Amino acid sequence: MDLLSYPFMQRALLAAVLVGLTAPAVGIYLVQRRQALMGDGIGHVAMTGVGLGFLLNSSPVWVAAAVAVAGSVLMELIRWYGRTRGDIALAMLFYGGMAGGVLLTALAPGGTNAGLTTYLFGSLTTVSASDVTAICLLAALVLLVTLGLRRQLFAVSQDEEFARVTGLPVRALNLLVAVTAAVTVTVAMRVVGLLLISALMVVPVAAAQQLARSFAATFAIAVALGVTAALGGTTLSFYNDVPPGATIVLLAIGAFVLLTVAATPLARRRAASEARRARAARVPGPQDEAEYDLATAEGTSGGAHAAPAAGPSGRPSGPSGRPRP
Repeated sequence: MDLLSYPFMQRALLAAVLVGLTAPAVGIYLVQRRQALMGDGIGHVAMTGVGLGFLLNSSPVWVAAAVAVAGSVLMELIRWYGRTRGDIALAMLFYGGMAGGVLLTALAPGGTNAGLTTYLFGSLTTVSASDVTAICLLAALVLLVTLGLRRQLFAVSQDEEFARVTGLPVRALNLLVAVTAAVTVTVAMRVVGLLLISALMVVPVAAAQQLARSFAATFAIAVALGVTAALGGTTLSFYNDVPPGATIVLLAIGAFVLLTVAATPLARRRAASEARRARAARVPGPQDEAEYDLATAEGTSGGAHAAPAAGPSGRPSGPSGRPRP
């Protein structure tokens, strides 16, 4: 393939694979916690980190990772202890992060909004070797957490009260999910973009839920869809000169639509099969017990009016057993 002959495409495809692996791996916990838009909020906060990296003339990826982690921790603290309405406080944090990124980029030497745009929507040609190194290290951290602690994170995402009763450190695990999501945002911002990464966290998971019935199957299908969409979008972006982030997200949404349509008849057949099994293994209910009691009563009544037994002479015997005259 001629696209592999370009070093920048080699770096972009490697970054795309890592993004496709990490985004759904974190997104499945956010979807379970009903925090599907958390990645979008962290992306807004990470914009301040990108602008700060421009201002300090340092790697925007590492600075954005530090700022995004700090923002995610602040989000969790607001959710736990904030007296202001949670949505208002988070909204101020999100839009403050975006405004800070634009302002710091403008203050940076030679900083332009064009440079910031590549981080907002992704760019193939701007993925450098140092970016790939940072992405590999951060992606390894994300996969280590999401796979190594999957049982604990799943328990907390499903039911915090139950997890707390079983002795799990709920707040620490919630904070870990938020920090991992922040790291994932910075991993994906060079390929997908800060404003679109939330879609790659959520859409593959939602698509996988149309087919899978268990957490493990949902995790595997979502990661496979994420990698496919990331590689497909990056390849199409190279050949058609279109933004990679938008292409990746639209491919993921297309997969969601196709799987939803395909899963509808499958769900109907599955429901019909379960209904048949339920009828076959049905436990006797009140109606069945009433019919059984009625049959027993009729049998007893018939026995009470049965003819007396015959004695040795062939004639019916009396109460003493002697033949009646």
